Amino acid sequence: MTPSDALAGGIPPRPVVNRLPRYAAGKPPVTVEGLASYKLSSNENPLPPLPAVVDAIALQTDFNRYPDPLSSRLRATLAEFLDVPADDIVTGAGSLGALNQILATFAGQNDDGKADEVIYAWRSFEAYPISVGLAGAESVRVPVTADGRHDLDAMAGAVSARTKVILLCTPNNPTGPALTAAETERFIRSVPSHVVVVIDEAYQEFVRAGDAVDGIAMYRKYPNVVVLRTFSKAHGLAGLRVGYSVSGPELTRHLRVAATPFAVSQIAERAAMVSVQNYDQVVERVQSLVDERSRVMAGLRDLGWRVPDAQGNFVWLELGAESARFAELAGERALSVRAFPGEGVRVSIGEEEANTRFLGLCADYTNAPGGS
Repeated sequence: MTPSDALAGGIPPRPVVNRLPRYAAGKPPVTVEGLASYKLSSNENPLPPLPAVVDAIALQTDFNRYPDPLSSRLRATLAEFLDVPADDIVTGAGSLGALNQILATFAGQNDDGKADEVIYAWRSFEAYPISVGLAGAESVRVPVTADGRHDLDAMAGAVSARTKVILLCTPNNPTGPALTAAETERFIRSVPSHVVVVIDEAYQEFVRAGDAVDGIAMYRKYPNVVVLRTFSKAHGLAGLRVGYSVSGPELTRHLRVAATPFAVSQIAERAAMVSVQNYDQVVERVQSLVDERSRVMAGLRDLGWRVPDAQGNFVWLELGAESARFAELAGERALSVRAFPGEGVRVSIGEEEANTRFLGLCADYTNAPGGS
C-alpha cells in the first residue's frame, strides 16, 4: 500500500471534532456600486487604535526575539490600572485564548473516562461549545430568557457533581443584556465553591447600566471567580490578539501551567500598555460608540422593533426564520451583519453612516412582507 492509498479515506480527527460546530466569523461586506461598504458583523471597533499606540508599535523592532512569556510589563501596567496584584493576571491571545487556558486547566476528560461539564447560557458566544468540546468537557446549555438574559436560576439548577466551570457572558453576546451585581452575587453564592465561575467581560467598557456587575469586585470577594477581559473591543486591538484573566492565587497558580507560552507578542504587549496609559482617550472613543448605540436603539424602538437591552457594541434582532433574509437585504445595501439562522441577527455599532443605513433598512423592512 502506498502512502497515497493509505490517505485515500482521509486522516480522521478526534471524534469530538466532527461533533463540534464550525466557528463562523463575520463576513466582509459585498461591494455595491455607488455605496461605501461597512462591516457590522464582527463586533469590531470601527475606530483605529489610539495615535499614541500606532506611534509606539511603529518603533517596535525586536521581532527576532521571543516575547516575554509572562507579559510582565503589561501585567504590571494592568495591576496598577485595576488595583490588583500582578500575580493575579494571566495574559492570553485575546480573551478567547485566556478562556481556553481556563478550560484546559479546570475542565476536560477525567482519569475515569467521564467528561466534566461546563454550563453556559445559550445563545451566547459561539466559540463556547467549540472551546469546551476541544477541552474534552461536555457543554450544558441553558436557554436565555425571552428578553435575552441569562436564566441564572435555571443555570444554578443545572449544576451537577460533574460541573467544573460556569461561563457568564456579560454583556451577553449576541443578545446584549448585562448581568446585575445583585443577581450575579446571589448566583455565585448558590453554586459550590469548588466550581470555577468565569465572568466574561469582553464588552465591559461599553456597559452603562448602573446596577451591572463588576467582575473585578466579584473576584475580590470569591476565590472561585475568574474575570476575562480583552483589548479587542474598546481598545480597537482585535488584530493583535491580547486579553487576560484575573483570578486569585489558588486558581492562577494552576492557570500558569496551562498558559500558552509566548501567546502575546511584543507588539501586542506594547500596544496594550500604551492604550491603558492613555485610557482617558479610550473612554472618549467608547462613549462615542455608546452614543451611537443609543441613537440606533432609539431609532429601532421608534420603528416598533422590540430589541433587548444593548450593553455591548451591538444590537440583537430576534428575527427567527427571517434572519438569513434580513442579512441578504443588508448585503444589498453594502452592509454585512451576523445572522444566526433560525434565531436572529446581531448588528455591530459601526460608523455613523453605516448605522444610519442600517436604520433605513429596518424602516423599510418593517413594512415589508414578513417584516417585524
